[in-house]
Amino acid sequence: MKHLVYIITIAIGLSSCSEYQKVFRKDDIAPKFALGEKLYNEGKVKKAQNLFAQIVPNYRGKPGAEKLMYLYGNTFYLQEDWNTAAYQLERFTKAYPRSEKLEEMAFKAAKSNYYLSPRSSLDQEDTNKAILKLQNFMNTYPKSEYLKEASDLALEMNSKLEEKAYNIAKGYHHRISSGTQYRDDYNAAITVFDNFLNDYPGTKYKEKALYYKYDTAYLLAKNSTERKKKKRLETAIKFYNKWKRSAAESELSDAAEITLADINKQLEQFNK
Repeated sequence: MKHLVYIITIAIGLSSCSEYQKVFRKDDIAPKFALGEKLYNEGKVKKAQNLFAQIVPNYRGKPGAEKLMYLYGNTFYLQEDWNTAAYQLERFTKAYPRSEKLEEMAFKAAKSNYYLSPRSSLDQEDTNKAILKLQNFMNTYPKSEYLKEASDLALEMNSKLEEKAYNIAKGYHHRISSGTQYRDDYNAAITVFDNFLNDYPGTKYKEKALYYKYDTAYLLAKNSTERKKKKRLETAIKFYNKWKRSAAESELSDAAEITLADINKQLEQFNK
């Protein structure tokens, strides 16, 4: 009995494959559409896509074109071909602005851009693009069933930009503290930390950013000429106090106290 079932299954599979090859090779577009839709609904997305790709040019401006483009665009989305999906889905929204599928396709187009966003250490052009697409979707469909998901994705993308900006600022400090950056860049590093804190006032990196800004100011003062050192040491103390107000408990406290003691010791020399 099991042997018979196996034979029947193979026969059905071969028949299905034969039908696909026969339709694929013929020029008739209606059978391609019908079989493509059937395969799509069965989850055989790649085969459906191959059939749809053959007939898309023939359906422009014809009845059934909207349905075809909806299915065709979704084949890329379902196969996680995010570049092509983003293009095809957005193309659908522009071609069929009155479609009942418009909101769904607009969201999927934005979400496809989200998937194109790289890790935070890489260039974030695609991340900025994804945020813009998601924000445009939320502005256009403020009551959408996809609104929360779109908002969550946008927040995730913003967090990635925040992490990128923090790591850039921290990189300045690292190069200074390791002696691989020119002294003229101390003030540039402090400015980068200021810009980061202004751009992300509620950042989870606030305490660390304030600390590294303080430590940069300390290193600047420590390596300054005697003429500039006193004023820069006093500035570093101001930065320390600002950091301290944000750091109830910090893993950086011991290091901060050591550098603060050195600042006070150096200032004592000026006050003698």
